Amino acid sequence: MFERFTRDARYAVAGAVAQARAAGAGAVTEEHLLLSLLDGGALDPLRVDGTAVAADLEAARRRGGMSKADEEALAGLGIDLSEVVARIEETHGTGALAAPAPRRPGLGASLREALGRPSPDRRHFPLTQGAKKTLEQSLRIALGRKDRHIGTLHLLLALVSRPGPASEALADHGVTYATVETALAA
Repeated sequence: MFERFTRDARYAVAGAVAQARAAGAGAVTEEHLLLSLLDGGALDPLRVDGTAVAADLEAARRRGGMSKADEEALAGLGIDLSEVVARIEETHGTGALAAPAPRRPGLGASLREALGRPSPDRRHFPLTQGAKKTLEQSLRIALGRKDRHIGTLHLLLALVSRPGPASEALADHGVTYATVETALAA
């Protein structure tokens, strides 16, 4: 599948691996893919403040990945998620709810081979199920549009089409499937 990725899209996936490693995560997540796309300027054509999107992702990470809908549902039960997070972080440290995922074998080796970059430590670096689904979705989107290659905007379309903190952070800044599709068509 990676042979269909443009150079920029391959760099985005490799950047996501680097983001995950730097964060001490056990696997590449959709959030790492989005951070890498932000670093690569994929949102520049949409005139979106990447720093603000990254800040929203960090806030979601600190909430343990709970969405704003989850927060509202808990508030309906009289539970203040911000207060819960603050108390947990007070006791266990900042980011305590965002523990790295456990390492397990996965797509890492084939990903490194596809990108032409051997791992310096020779360990596999897996993708979460959500990250794998995002890459698969980007392929489906490109095929559906009859595009020959998968670019960074295809990856972005896949991210906004899947529920989770990445799509929520993008939606909060006006990045929807329609806005990305318009940029892709331009």
